[in-house]
Formats: sequence, C-alpha cells, structure tokens
Amino acid sequence: MTDFIHDHSLRHLSATEAGLSAVLAQPKRIALGCIAVLTALSWLALGLMSAGSPLNWRALCQPSALGGFGELALTAPMWMAMTLAMMLPTAGPMILTYAEIADTAARKREPVVSPIILIAGYVAVWLGFALAAASLQWVLARGGLLDGDSVGRLVGGTIFLGAGLYQFSALKQACLKLCQRPFPFFFSNWTTVSGGVLRLGLRQGMLCLGCCWAMMTLMFALGAMNVVWMAALGVLMTIEKLSTTARFSEAVGFGFVAVGFGMIVWSVV
Repeated sequence: MTDFIHDHSLRHLSATEAGLSAVLAQPKRIALGCIAVLTALSWLALGLMSAGSPLNWRALCQPSALGGFGELALTAPMWMAMTLAMMLPTAGPMILTYAEIADTAARKREPVVSPIILIAGYVAVWLGFALAAASLQWVLARGGLLDGDSVGRLVGGTIFLGAGLYQFSALKQACLKLCQRPFPFFFSNWTTVSGGVLRLGLRQGMLCLGCCWAMMTLMFALGAMNVVWMAALGVLMTIEKLSTTARFSEAVGFGFVAVGFGMIVWSVV
C-alpha cells in the first residue's frame, strides 16, 4: 500500500492529507511513537507512586494499585496512549482505503472530505473507551481485584475466559468481517459532507470496538502498563484484521479459553 502512495496515488489530495495517510499506513512507526509516549508516562507514574521509596522495576509491568483521583487522572492518559498504540496500527488499511477512494473522486473533480475528519471520528471512539477502561481499572484496584493473589488470578482467568468465548460470538465475527473489508463499507456509505465522514469514522471506530474490546480488557489481567503485552496484543489484532477468514480469530479464542481455564484452576487449588 505504501508503494501505491509513493508512486502515483493520492496526488490529488493535499500534501498534508496524503502524508498523514502514508504515515498511518505504516503500523510500525505509529506503534513505536505511541509506545515511546506510553513508556514516558508509565515511568512518570511509577516515580510518583514510588513517593521516595526505591524504584520497583517490576511495577511497570503489573496492574497498579491505584488510590485517589489523582492516580485516576494520571492513569487516563496512559490508557489513551496505550489504546492508540494498539489500535491505530490496525486502522491503517481502513484509513488508506478511504484515502484512495477520496483521491479517485478528487481526480474526477468531485468534492471530497479530508481523511483527517475520518481519523478524528475513529480516534474519538477509542479515547472514550480509554477513559472508561481507566475508570474501571481504578474501581477494580480499589477493590483489591487486581492484586496477584488468588482473587486476582480468578478475576484475570475470568477475563481471559470471557475474551476467548467472545471470539466465537456472532457480534465479534460480524464486526471482524466489516473491519477486514472496509471498501464495501465506504463504497455503500460514501458522503461528501464533513459531518457524514465524521460519522463514518465513528461507525468504523464502533465496528473496531465491537471487534477488539474484549481483547483490550486482557490488559487488566496482564498489567495495564505492560508494554510487552500491549505490543503482543496489538500484533494479534492487526493480524486478525489483515486475515481474510475467521480461522486466526478462532485459534486465538481457543488459546484465551485455555489460559483462562488454567488461571481459574490455579486460583482455587
């Protein structure tokens, strides 16, 4: 896709729009940039939560025991950075598909709306999810449900089990199919009104949310600031959307169910 941009595509869009589309079609650059921001915020949080005590190198990769609203305010931007790091790479093909259609329309001297409007709608959905996830983490941590004891393992196992079973649900498969094939969606819903394109971005964000929300909740069990697991789940979701069938999604589901069942058994024995 990036070769298509560099050769002769998107030349009828502005330089800013074409450049942004080209960047968003390169998941590696997006992930590295977002992970760098996330890492900086994570170390800042670790320093603040340490409050003069020796730095715990393992704390960065474990769920945080959050207390007051100050920690909640700090956790929200971490979830935002983490969510963008995981989800923007998966959206690259969708954004580039819109940009290619828009460039074709512009070549025919038809009115088009900037891809930036589409991206804004998509990002808004996931930033809303990040705020909800940060609030849920704060509640779970205050209840001691994210600790590493048997209760924490039971909650983590339940999350894995639920995420695994969701992989086989009709809603998951319907959303995944639309995420894998964005061209028919844009072709049948094409609009030249800015508000309409913003709604397309919101709808794409909701489809992506319906596809990936359960997998994102695994960060509660793995550690909300764990950059390694964040990258691993991001890779899984990207491969899932680039696949043309549901086989990979189902294989991931079986793996999650097995891990969840093992964690639950471990918590009760």
